Amino acid sequence: MPLSGVLEFVGREEELQNLHQLLQDNKQVAIAAIAGMGGVGKTELALQYAIKRRETYKGGLCWLLAKTGDVGIQIVQFARTQLDLKPPEDFDLLAQVQYCWRRWREGDVLLVLDDVSDYEEVKPYLQSLPSRFKVLMTTRQNLGRIAQLSLDVLQPEAALELLKPLLKEIPGRIEKELALANQLCERLGYLPLGVELVGRYLARKQDLSLAEMLRRLENKRLDERSLSKSKSEADMTAQRGVLAAFELSWQELEDSDKQLGCLLSLFAAAPIPWNLVEQCLPEEDAEDLEEIRDEGLLNLHLLQRKGEGIYQLHPLLREFFQYKLTGLDKGEELKRSLCQVMIAVAKDNAMCNFLSKDKSPTLC
Repeated sequence: MPLSGVLEFVGREEELQNLHQLLQDNKQVAIAAIAGMGGVGKTELALQYAIKRRETYKGGLCWLLAKTGDVGIQIVQFARTQLDLKPPEDFDLLAQVQYCWRRWREGDVLLVLDDVSDYEEVKPYLQSLPSRFKVLMTTRQNLGRIAQLSLDVLQPEAALELLKPLLKEIPGRIEKELALANQLCERLGYLPLGVELVGRYLARKQDLSLAEMLRRLENKRLDERSLSKSKSEADMTAQRGVLAAFELSWQELEDSDKQLGCLLSLFAAAPIPWNLVEQCLPEEDAEDLEEIRDEGLLNLHLLQRKGEGIYQLHPLLREFFQYKLTGLDKGEELKRSLCQVMIAVAKDNAMCNFLSKDKSPTLC
């Protein structure tokens, strides 16, 4: 397993318990997924679960990186090196994997597939698993009927608790500037990756005030260097900075998904009524637009449903889509569409509460 770089794991006690319940309820092969946006702490939760429940799995823990290569090959290599199994080389890969499952060490087994982007690629290897295997996946996607734990950002109190131990080199630093520390966590949308990166950056910059850190984040947004992973932070569980983590999801989007995300970023940082989005894209069939929203942005946890007909972007994802808007072919067209809707409904001020008043692109 990878080493955890978290100084203090906070705010996920209920999620750990719920995750264990998901994996123990099913008497057949239990398959569960931790799903959520980039940077929300999916891998860390899986890692902490594996550490805390190690004694439950007498048959061992097998941690595989789904994005780095064929999972079947990784399974066979693991079985050879860790369990001294020797699947016949004249078997095809699937048969070799099944050979390993049948001869695995006795006892319950936890099989972790970290960062699954295409379930269909790993599914064949899981269909012949004995029932004592428990499969835990981390993913940015919604995997349909697979039992799923949707991971959200931290609660404000937990985000502050994550920040505190990172700044322990200066005693009382948080307590002296508690209001600013809370503002900093709020500015980062309580995203664990953002809070940890900025906390580590502040620990390296002991003369940098929290007020100045906030000012830099406001001015530079996702380009602020504190949101990138430094080479000196090699012990972090996360492998990427915030922008790079979001970029992985962006690469999986279709052009229509990207355009919708960029349009939504032009609204204010508040829940958005879907009917206003439809007014901005009158040329789009309502059903097609709904499909783009549900199968693209919602599926990859890039958009949140807040209630019936109401949706919202995480504040850092909103900045990310604004960042991408400048390079989008239809960027100016999206701005004009939103501007026209704003003018059309200006008489009753219906749009005023939803249009951005900060540093998003000029609309009209």
